[in-house]
Amino acid sequence: MNPGASLRRIVALTKVRNLEFLRDRSSLGWNIVLPILLVLGLSLLFSGGGKPLYKVAVATQAQVLTAELHPFLDTRYVDFIRIDSADAYMDKLIHHKVDMMIDLQSGQYWVNESSPKGYTLERMLVGTQGPALQRSVVDGEEIRYVDWLVPGILGMNMMFSCLFGVGYVIVRYRKNGYLKRLNATPLTAFEFICAQVLSRLLLIIGITVVIFGGTVWLLDLRMQGSYLDLFILTLVGAVAMIALGLSVSARVTSEELAGGLLNVLSWPMMFLSGVWFSLEGMSPLLQRAADIFPLTHLLNGARAIMLDGAGLGDVLYPLVALLVMTLVFMLLGATWFKWTSE
Repeated sequence: MNPGASLRRIVALTKVRNLEFLRDRSSLGWNIVLPILLVLGLSLLFSGGGKPLYKVAVATQAQVLTAELHPFLDTRYVDFIRIDSADAYMDKLIHHKVDMMIDLQSGQYWVNESSPKGYTLERMLVGTQGPALQRSVVDGEEIRYVDWLVPGILGMNMMFSCLFGVGYVIVRYRKNGYLKRLNATPLTAFEFICAQVLSRLLLIIGITVVIFGGTVWLLDLRMQGSYLDLFILTLVGAVAMIALGLSVSARVTSEELAGGLLNVLSWPMMFLSGVWFSLEGMSPLLQRAADIFPLTHLLNGARAIMLDGAGLGDVLYPLVALLVMTLVFMLLGATWFKWTSE
């Protein structure tokens, strides 16, 4: 194999695919406008009728949280999360992932003085007729909901673009005979897959960088970590989701089936990967199940960098998980790939 000729074929096919996408004005506009509208709309209004308004971590040896332990635990619209140790949850209180923490063993409670919800909960706690708890305070800069939300919105937009922009397109190519014609050329399956990954990666990263820059300027987003670290993590996450889309479309010949399979993957990711809300307090089984999705690791790492100032060493687990997923998905896609619909 001539490496130079192979590279030229990959570059040519990448250019063709990019031009095809850029000329589709409706798809291009949708990829840019939708996440911006979602970020702006949800940052102004986020309502969850009937859902708990507050999260309180309660350290206790009891397995079930009842009002018998303390009358405050009977308060409505408060999500009480049982924990074994207050120390393990201190960072979550500092970063506003929970609004208050109570240790029923030591008779203490902690609030973050910069948290409006913590202030309200303290007033509610003081007003209950129960055992007195000693007040303690932690400090931490306020994290707005929009600061937490933006990584989720951008990650969701990347997920849909990676899965449907690669998976659905390849199935369409196979169905209309485009892949069969490519198979008659010197182009190999490896070169074709590389070109698809490169093309989608360039487009997704370009669009995401533009949208992220706009939201940082418009909303004054919190950014504690390094932009370079965030870019590297985003790059690895995008490749993992593109590879997932390729593995789904490797042999599928029906656009309807491809759409169904991609929806089966994307919708659970949208709700279980922490796009809209934190999984703190959810079932441990549900939290472990969310780890099978690349979007979960991308969002966990991105929020750690943006909100907590983490470096690449601190997000090593999400990075390694994404790299392993990329390798698995690429191997599956290369093994299953076929040119024709027959």
